[in-house]
Amino acid sequence: MTETRVKPSKRILPRGIVSCVLSASLLCMLAVLSSCEKAEPESTGEAEAPRSRTVLTLVHPEWSTEIASASLFQAVLQERMGYTVHLLAVPVGEMWSRLASGEADILTGAWLPATQRDYYEEYAPALDDLGPNLEGARIGLVVPTHTPGRQTGPSGQTSRELVSISSIEDLKNNASRFKGRIVGIESGAGIMARTRDAMEAYGLTADFFLEESDEERMVRRLSEAVYSGQWIVFTGWRPHRIFELYNLRFLDDPLGIFGQNEAIHTMVRRGFREDHPEVHAVLSRINYSPEQLERLMRWIHENREDGPYRQALRWIRVNKSLVDSWVSGNQ
Repeated sequence: MTETRVKPSKRILPRGIVSCVLSASLLCMLAVLSSCEKAEPESTGEAEAPRSRTVLTLVHPEWSTEIASASLFQAVLQERMGYTVHLLAVPVGEMWSRLASGEADILTGAWLPATQRDYYEEYAPALDDLGPNLEGARIGLVVPTHTPGRQTGPSGQTSRELVSISSIEDLKNNASRFKGRIVGIESGAGIMARTRDAMEAYGLTADFFLEESDEERMVRRLSEAVYSGQWIVFTGWRPHRIFELYNLRFLDDPLGIFGQNEAIHTMVRRGFREDHPEVHAVLSRINYSPEQLERLMRWIHENREDGPYRQALRWIRVNKSLVDSWVSGNQ
């Protein structure tokens, strides 16, 4: 007798029931996900919040020195640490007041102890000084010593001598050669205050007037004077790309009105360390030489279409080991 096996029949669920089952499953999954999200604690500090959502405001004057340093700080904090940094260019006095009032978080262009001494004394109680990001800076009255050219003199120099004086004391007897003018920058800059002090101290107020301008116009005036062989004295500072372009001399300052070598400090608002301890640690380690910053300044000037940020990224690639030392342990 042959055994006949009957295949079990597949149980077919009505289409409506299948839809209900799937809908119920989806609702359960959504409920689980929702409960997981609610179980996560709310973000209460820098360590828990996504860094990209943290916007830091870095305030600086519109000087080529500070545009370069601000762009470098911005690139380091954004590319190597993941924060968002907003740059705000303002006049020098406003730079200090905004930081002190808490409208800004970081200031990278505090020239001390002489250049911005007045601002520091006024706002220091509301700020945290992280120390120098650059040492060996200098301010003073500057003159061009030679003009560019192909003519070779007895000394072998391929240019002609221009301004021959070497001290601020010599200005008074040469006022006509300078047309009675000291070319400056914006009135609120610390170097302008020191220049006004120097004019009083050296007895120049009757023979000279201090011309207010801005950095770009000052540089253009310098370039025009150098190429036309005219004498010019201007408010200068280093680091600055013009020292790579022209033969320049700081006039001696026997009375010490402009001070000796300066340092450029990084400042943050009060409470910044508690709010952003990792950023605070990195900012306190960032420092470089005048020559290193002048190289970035030159790149920015020569590649204006790219913008300062891209040149800052280039600088970071070239100086990778230095930047690594700044952010080590805080990435």
